[in-house]
Amino acid sequence: METTTLQAMKISLGRMVVLVEDYDEALLFYKNVLNARVLHDNTTPNGQRYLHIGFDEADTSGIWFLKAENPREQSRVGKQTDGQPAFVLYTESLDTVYKRLLEHAVQIAKEPVVMADYQFLHFRDLYGNEIIVVQMKS
Repeated sequence: METTTLQAMKISLGRMVVLVEDYDEALLFYKNVLNARVLHDNTTPNGQRYLHIGFDEADTSGIWFLKAENPREQSRVGKQTDGQPAFVLYTESLDTVYKRLLEHAVQIAKEPVVMADYQFLHFRDLYGNEIIVVQMKS
């Protein structure tokens, strides 16, 4: 088997899947609290909805909401990572994000921590998924 040089490969992150109970309530939370925008929203003739959100106009990576349809999936909503953080978001202003989280009464799982090169906090979304927000120092 021939190996391909890594220089010839370009890979980028597309979507991270997050199980949700309801598409619209998930969208409302991420839009109102984190200023997310809809990247793609389509419903197929058989009723399957494909709802993708993102945070930056220049970036196509984002979150793909999938509705939990059966008891097994429903039991995993908010627990996909078994108590570990689901993902990390980067921001230019952790203070602004923190204030917004507090304004919307979002549960803070770990108060802001300031390190030499970065600062971060952990919060829980509407389903309990733990999310880390990081601001790198310039």
